[in-house]
Amino acid sequence: MFLDKIGFSLWCDFVERGFLQNDFRELVEKKIVNGATSNPAIFKSSILTSSFYKEDIKKLKGKTPKEIYEELACEDINEASKILMPLFERNDDGFISIEIDPRLCDDAKGSIEEGKRLFEKINSKNVMIKVPATEAGYEVIEELLSSGINVNVTLVFSPAQAKLSLQAIQRGQQKIAEFVNFPQVVISVFVSRFDRKLDDFLIQKNIKTSLSGIYNASKIYNMIEASNLINVRTLFASTGVKGGNLPKDYYIQELLYPNSINTAPLSTIDAFIKNKDFTPKNILQNSTIDEYFRVLKEQGVDMDKIYDELVCEGLEAFKIAFEEILEELR
Repeated sequence: MFLDKIGFSLWCDFVERGFLQNDFRELVEKKIVNGATSNPAIFKSSILTSSFYKEDIKKLKGKTPKEIYEELACEDINEASKILMPLFERNDDGFISIEIDPRLCDDAKGSIEEGKRLFEKINSKNVMIKVPATEAGYEVIEELLSSGINVNVTLVFSPAQAKLSLQAIQRGQQKIAEFVNFPQVVISVFVSRFDRKLDDFLIQKNIKTSLSGIYNASKIYNMIEASNLINVRTLFASTGVKGGNLPKDYYIQELLYPNSINTAPLSTIDAFIKNKDFTPKNILQNSTIDEYFRVLKEQGVDMDKIYDELVCEGLEAFKIAFEEILEELR
């Protein structure tokens, strides 16, 4: 754990074979990161640009593009799980995530089958299956948890999604009351995309920018903490800074909360470590958050519309990335 006193973890939002074989192990051994996450966009970048996959792709010729992708991705996830296993065994996180085919986001049955198959194929206790917080996804979350599978609930933008996710988690737990150790769950709350969408408008209204993502994530964090589900934590995702004048580690610094995780790109982690300011933040209270969003509403910001747009954009981006991987592997 990066900050033991408050239970704050730092995970790496990147997976690539050469990185896993070299720098990742060093980051884990130096206790800088104690977990990792992946997604279709990350695997697209890795598989299609890194030379480390070329020989395996040749060896897998004859298989379908998706079969090739899964072989490559599962090998990476398995490698990461082995590096992280010592942390997992001493209850210091040590988790690595892999996402279900994003094209199955509205197919509960297909997602459940694939989630179970991937978990069995990788065969590591410290693997999390990533499931998007969609209507079908809540059914998937419940079923995977009731089967003893760790879950990373992803693409969470709104408090409503968080509430439905928590309800699905509770239903899943109720089915496995006999388990000594419940499967672990993280709820991945996306942060920076709010500011990229809203900041230009807020500048016109003379409202301070780069706060929407922080305030929204804090609202959801407060909900998750209030649920008192001991196996569930908030994971702040999409925490890399895109343009602007913000410090590279801005979204880590501003969300340095107890019992939370931040998964960040390598450049963001590097900036955070070099900064050397690991002072925990005071948790934003709901009254302050609600007042902020009341002001935005008065200025014409429809947060429900923003939530819907960001979910759709996130799902579409992952679907496109996945299709581009498969097209390249044909």
